[in-house]
Amino acid sequence: MAYLNESQLRAMGFASLGQNVKISDKASIYQAEQMHVGDHSRIDDFCVVSGRVEIGRNVHIAPFCLLAGGVPGIVLADFAGLAYRVCVFAQSDDYSGATMTNPTVPARYKAERHAAVRIGRHCIVGAGAIIAPGVVLAEGTAVGAAALVLRSTEPWTIWAGSPARNLKVRSRDLLTLEQDYLCCVADAKADMRGAK
Repeated sequence: MAYLNESQLRAMGFASLGQNVKISDKASIYQAEQMHVGDHSRIDDFCVVSGRVEIGRNVHIAPFCLLAGGVPGIVLADFAGLAYRVCVFAQSDDYSGATMTNPTVPARYKAERHAAVRIGRHCIVGAGAIIAPGVVLAEGTAVGAAALVLRSTEPWTIWAGSPARNLKVRSRDLLTLEQDYLCCVADAKADMRGAK
């Protein structure tokens, strides 16, 4: 996988761009000026990311993901992860048949739903899952593969199914590992400053 270099990333015009960001040269980024990308985050091959999107630190977006932030926006908080082919939508057509659909039709003939999506700290979303407009995945939520998430979750829970439902509580042990990791990162930065 080839990643864009620092100058290529800067030339894209992100609203803000952290350190050690990796974005595949095969990813499609639209409206970068509306996007914030935090330190040590990565967007892999064949992803499409558009609209208002805020990506925290240490976020991973695996190949073939789609993030359609549109106007309302999508937030991925620190340490969130999207597995292969996850789709996150902050806007969607009305599927009831009461209105017309698709982007070729003028807005007055449609009734799109626009609602921000938030994926909290330490959330992990399994391969092929779909996150609907307005959903908030609370901190520590794990979503199983191919789940259809239509409603918001409670913190540190595991969800699966179509539509997704709460299966059980998720362990918080990883929070101890997070503290150790952040201390190591801080120590490495201090060592680099001392070496200069």
